[in-house]
Amino acid sequence: MAPLVSTHLSEDGEALPKPSLRSVMQCKLATPLARNTLWSLGGYGMRLVIQAAYFIIIARCLGPGQYGGFVAATALTGVISPFVGLGCGGLLIKNVARDRRLFREYWGNGLFITLVSGCGLTMLTMAVCRLALPRSIPMLAISLISISDLIFMKLLDMAAWAFQGVERLSGNARLNVLASLTRLAGIAGLSLTISRPGVLAWSAVYLVGSIVAGLIGVVWVTLSLGIPRLALHRMRGEGAEGFYFSVSQSAMTIYNDIDKTMVARLSTLEAAGIYAASYRLIDVSFIPVRALLNAAYPGFFRSGTGGLRASIAYGQRLLKKILPYSVLAFAALIIGAPLVPRILGSDYAHVIEALRWLALLPVLKTLHYFVADSLTGGGHQGLRTCVQVVVAVFNILVNLWIIPVYGWRGAAWSSLASDGLLFLGLWSAVVYLRYTSASDGVREIRCGTGVACSN
Repeated sequence: MAPLVSTHLSEDGEALPKPSLRSVMQCKLATPLARNTLWSLGGYGMRLVIQAAYFIIIARCLGPGQYGGFVAATALTGVISPFVGLGCGGLLIKNVARDRRLFREYWGNGLFITLVSGCGLTMLTMAVCRLALPRSIPMLAISLISISDLIFMKLLDMAAWAFQGVERLSGNARLNVLASLTRLAGIAGLSLTISRPGVLAWSAVYLVGSIVAGLIGVVWVTLSLGIPRLALHRMRGEGAEGFYFSVSQSAMTIYNDIDKTMVARLSTLEAAGIYAASYRLIDVSFIPVRALLNAAYPGFFRSGTGGLRASIAYGQRLLKKILPYSVLAFAALIIGAPLVPRILGSDYAHVIEALRWLALLPVLKTLHYFVADSLTGGGHQGLRTCVQVVVAVFNILVNLWIIPVYGWRGAAWSSLASDGLLFLGLWSAVVYLRYTSASDGVREIRCGTGVACSN
């Protein structure tokens, strides 16, 4: 007997076979966005496995105290690192996504400005870290981490943005894996040669891995996409927007990561280690959402040529697809929290409570990231930046009050409040822009029909 095939009728009334689930999935995955999302997800997934390996090694070898000091130093450099390059990565993606012929010039500008600003900001960061962080963290370790994150990792970031700008997320994903792989190799070698390596040894390995990854990334992009060409005149009319990109990234780092540094300074390094370990798991759960955002970012700029409404519509379509995952991630974090101390060790028992406090963050982040990128794509990066700066200032002020009293618990409450405020602020900005746009449209119609209009 022939297998039964479900059918539906064509316009002429003829019976046609109903598409199978496999053919439907193949059709959906054939789109560039789907392919790029899968590449990005695969890269983040591989990076996750590698990072999980060296995260466990570092956490167990250093213990909460030294691990907290290491994370505090990297978090503080992370606040300053977005100003390296002065937003050249965002400008490259925006312009190349709209005109591929501009790649070599924006690639050359990005490399030049990244190196110059990276060297200058490295010196500034070392001075700030010495003032802001506990004296128990070696100055040499701070220097190694600063050079790593502000020069070589920013070169790697620039290479990854170059692949993202031309929508070759396969290259972007491989560079993400490369950065983690080089560090894992160094950490594994260090743990095999030294029984209890300290934070200084880990920082040295951290730098070596960044140097290797950064240089490989620059050479790879140059050979694959084109030799860089310096054209600084391109930056004349885009300096303000590039600065907005930098401030936006810095503000994002503040309300995501500065609390780790503040816990180390205002509470204890052990508390910072507990909180940092919990937040790392939140970041892991957010990887699928980040992969979609990464793949869709050039699309926000293209849709934004039709105005804010077009970019918002693009973002809402994507949000509806990914939000159910974030809700499932929230439930999984609540249920799976007791497993963490079995993996990291009994010293991390308090991670259970911290992880459950932070479990709502993937949902809040999903809600506000798509709105934020819609504003950027629609030409309102400045407004997005203003909202993010307000939230960053709010986060710092609340942490100054709440961390000395409640330790890492206070930092967790502050994170939830900050992401909730960011969601409300960005959506309020969209509603305001839509209202003013609608008002202007009505005004133009009335003027066109002969109704008197005031200037």
